[in-house]
Amino acid sequence: MPDSSLTQQLTALIAAKPVRSTDLEHAALMTLDAMANALAGRATEPGAILLRWAGETVDVERQAFLFGALTHILETDDLHRASVVHPGCVVAPAAWWIAAREGLRGHAVLKAVLWGFEAATRVGMAVGPTHYRIWHNTATCGPYGSAMAAAALLQLDEAATVHALGNAGTQASGLWQFLDTGAMSKHLHAGRAAAAGVLAADLARFGFTGPPEILEGGKGWFAASCPDADPAAVTRDPDGPWQLLQTSIKPWPSCRHTHPTIDAALEIRRQIPSDDIERIEVETYPTALDVCDRPLPQSDYEAKFSLQHCAAAALARDSVDFAAFLSPAREQLAALRQSVSLRAGEPYRSAYPRAWGSAVTVTRRGGERITVRRDHAKGDPEAALSPIELIAKARMLMSHGGVPEPDRLIDAILALSDDATLPDLLFRSS
Repeated sequence: MPDSSLTQQLTALIAAKPVRSTDLEHAALMTLDAMANALAGRATEPGAILLRWAGETVDVERQAFLFGALTHILETDDLHRASVVHPGCVVAPAAWWIAAREGLRGHAVLKAVLWGFEAATRVGMAVGPTHYRIWHNTATCGPYGSAMAAAALLQLDEAATVHALGNAGTQASGLWQFLDTGAMSKHLHAGRAAAAGVLAADLARFGFTGPPEILEGGKGWFAASCPDADPAAVTRDPDGPWQLLQTSIKPWPSCRHTHPTIDAALEIRRQIPSDDIERIEVETYPTALDVCDRPLPQSDYEAKFSLQHCAAAALARDSVDFAAFLSPAREQLAALRQSVSLRAGEPYRSAYPRAWGSAVTVTRRGGERITVRRDHAKGDPEAALSPIELIAKARMLMSHGGVPEPDRLIDAILALSDDATLPDLLFRSS
């Protein structure tokens, strides 16, 4: 093994970071958000397919896959901006089911979640912006996070953890091609990333070796898929806050690239009625246009990846909820959606991915123009949801997923920060 591969440096960096009680409390909130999303994901067509596939299995790798995929379906799971990774859907399921199998308690789970978020997002910050144009970062960087979380729970030593990260990375994949047809592949990406790390860590526990230079090696990940990689980002600012604390929570069920636009448009809605709107202009960063320029969404999922639809929904509806993306809403908003134009501009272009911003300008029928700007969206660390808001979101998601007593489960998950035992999340496929 090389003396100082990037995965070895990452492993040492994470192991050296202090864990405070407030870090565990934040990790419990992020775990709650992830698991509430998983439970809500059951009440969808892809969720039903996944449940039929899973059957009555209790195999840990399979459960990690199932919950990872379910968490990512409704587009309401978390997002780390600088890495463009959704860490919760990958890390939390892997940590949860390894801990359940090993009989571990709350503090161990939450420490593993902190470690997993850190690994996935640090690799994500290093892959470079060109990677994201073809590759889905949650799929490609997520396995490092699930492997790190599993390694923490299995108490692997440094060498075994490096092997786990190497074999997690060699399984990494996930392409954006699904966007052309709205296929269900994005959920597969999250599930596979969660399961890949579990498998890699379990194998490492038995002595199965992996490539330590999986990131920086001549035939490694950066060489294969990251033409503008920034390898130093993997270990930059080692004494900074945990990356979990830099992770955004989604208040609306759509692609995170649409959220600053939704936030700005909602403010305008409070000022003017939608039937007084003649033209809508959205200015944002180029990546948002690459992923979410979709003027004629033909499905619920395409609407979630449509800046045009999201702007129209925020300007015309009382709330941007699940119903805002269904067929009746798409038909209702068709005319308003056609009045939306998109462009990239400053300061949003230069600020991305450190900040995800947008400006919405509405021209009224009488010619008056109203502009609202957002440097950050609601749910970002700079405009964070309060614990009360986050718990309300979890309650809504669990109720949507058919959980009979959501408050009881919410309390049990939050009690992990007091080192409580894991509540039972097993459910029947029927």
